[in-house]
Amino acid sequence: MSRRRIVIINDMSLARGGATALAMMAAEDFVARGHEVIWLCGDDGDSPELAALGVEVVAVGGKTLLELPGRTALTSGLMNTRARDVVARFIAERDTPETVYHTHSWAQIFSPEVFAALKPVSQRTLIHAHDMFVACPNGVYMDYQKGQVCTRVPLSLDCISTHCDKRSYPQKVWRVLRQKNLRRHLGDGSDWGGILVLHPEMTSRLTRSGYRADAIHVVRNPVVPYAKERIRAEENRKLVYVGRLEPDKGTGVLAEAARRTGVPTTLVGDGPMRAGLEADASGNPTITGWIERSQVGGYVGDARALVMPSLHPEPFALVIAEAVESGLPVLVADTALMSKEVEQNGLGLSFSPTDPASIDAALTRFMSLPDDQVRAMSEKGYSGDVRLGLSRSEWIDAQEAEYDRVLAGVRASAA
Repeated sequence: MSRRRIVIINDMSLARGGATALAMMAAEDFVARGHEVIWLCGDDGDSPELAALGVEVVAVGGKTLLELPGRTALTSGLMNTRARDVVARFIAERDTPETVYHTHSWAQIFSPEVFAALKPVSQRTLIHAHDMFVACPNGVYMDYQKGQVCTRVPLSLDCISTHCDKRSYPQKVWRVLRQKNLRRHLGDGSDWGGILVLHPEMTSRLTRSGYRADAIHVVRNPVVPYAKERIRAEENRKLVYVGRLEPDKGTGVLAEAARRTGVPTTLVGDGPMRAGLEADASGNPTITGWIERSQVGGYVGDARALVMPSLHPEPFALVIAEAVESGLPVLVADTALMSKEVEQNGLGLSFSPTDPASIDAALTRFMSLPDDQVRAMSEKGYSGDVRLGLSRSEWIDAQEAEYDRVLAGVRASAA
């Protein structure tokens, strides 16, 4: 790929979340490959990481919705005209025919209005769907009030009239209004360079909301295994969870199952549920608290399997792919989009996170599997014969290929 100017559009300039961390990783590798990278962010742009990379930062100087007063947050979240104007001015002054634009996150500062600013360069703009917010008002196709995966059509009368939000129905109504504004700009996606999704199963959820299938392109996330050597899962006698300790992630569901079944379980992470979990006198599960990503391998190496019990549909549960490539089998909530791949390829088991009997059966069944069967699962995942994600270099290659595709399309249209 020839040298490109790549404009990364992201709410934040500091890697506080998954999408920003991935965008930052991409910026680092694009710079290493000789591309010009410009980081267009909604916050103040004070990023030591970007400064160290020599990346030009163009900052709106805004704050996230949670940092704003209530009424201001309501209006800014729907239509941040200040951020829109910064992006529009940048395009008017700096755009070139070979510049590509890549949006990663927009919901916390930029608002849907960022796509109004990007409309003149829409065919050279890629929209990275790290979650379902491009399709679903609450971002996860989850009815939180019923604790069920949502099968409704986004923005249909059934959707709008249903209170599915975590907080309140007025919050749901606000999110519906934001979604309507977003779709006013994106349409069916055909006028844009493409929507990049993390897993093939996301495609049907986006087409359900009205996007065209040919506007959607799959680019799986990069995966770095927890360990270089295969985890000898067959020799181990406990389970492990890695992630935030919060209800959505199914942490409480797993903790209760561990106590009911007596299966020793370790929770690697921190979050709002930690104090309540630690208050239980049983001592199972044990909790490590927050640790660096580089240290996770030291906590999963003595596990027989990793459990991913999320209640909502995880578009790309990175912990699953990281565990599998380390040789660690996985027990996966059937809500996860990867759950079918896990079972069909013999990498672990799936269960219903809303059915105590189902999760109990999965835990006890797996712990009773003969060691040779667990070893076979471990070796299959570690071998790389089944790939749930990409290597870091493959991930960058895939994005460069998407840039080549959209620019070739623009040239063809012009011709």
